[in-house]
Amino acid sequence: MSTLTDHAFNLQTALASVKQRIAGFERKYAREPGSVQLLAVSKTQTPERVRAACALGQRLFAENYLQEALAKMQALADCTIEWHFIGPIQSNKTRDLAHSFDWVHSIDRLKIAQRLNEQRPLERGPLKVLIQVNLSDEDSKSGVALIEVPALAQAIAALPQLQLCGLMAIPAPASDMARQRQVFRQLALTRDQLLVAGHRFCRELSMGMSSDFEAAIAEGATMVRIGTDIFGARVTMP
Repeated sequence: MSTLTDHAFNLQTALASVKQRIAGFERKYAREPGSVQLLAVSKTQTPERVRAACALGQRLFAENYLQEALAKMQALADCTIEWHFIGPIQSNKTRDLAHSFDWVHSIDRLKIAQRLNEQRPLERGPLKVLIQVNLSDEDSKSGVALIEVPALAQAIAALPQLQLCGLMAIPAPASDMARQRQVFRQLALTRDQLLVAGHRFCRELSMGMSSDFEAAIAEGATMVRIGTDIFGARVTMP
């Protein structure tokens, strides 16, 4: 068996395993079957690896680095892919984000939201966005404090070329399942409060990665962002 075939087989096995685990957690925690979407985090993966995953039926891919993502989009223009941006956003990058992505998960200030709104092409329709919340009060992490979410949500709701669809978080690592669930529960409760306040599209919870997505699903995640468990160790882009 060739190395390329080995890689394809390993990817197929890993992707199927992650999907099976998601389905198992949906059953375990009484979630609706199919209510949790898998975002394959493809940062540092080659276009060929993304194409291979796409050939296996994966359609949602998440990227952290804009220039790397744009190169992949060009290389994979013939593939049916929904692109999600999950990395920190610099003001001078908003035009490319607004033009190229289907979803942006990492809105953490109004200035960024306003720029995305102004720069989103009308023909593409509203950009689907999530507010990133810093659940662990980490200085190294992007995101707004929980207490700041309602005001930012209200401001984003007034921007016609954005559709606020929910919340995203990257909590500090925790090995204890109970602690993981406690942190994710805060995000879910805040999302519920937004729904009650009238943000009717605000249904998504983008939370959970390879190390904690069971806890995230238990607390209501609708999108889990998985990289290592699908692609293996990160590789360096050529």
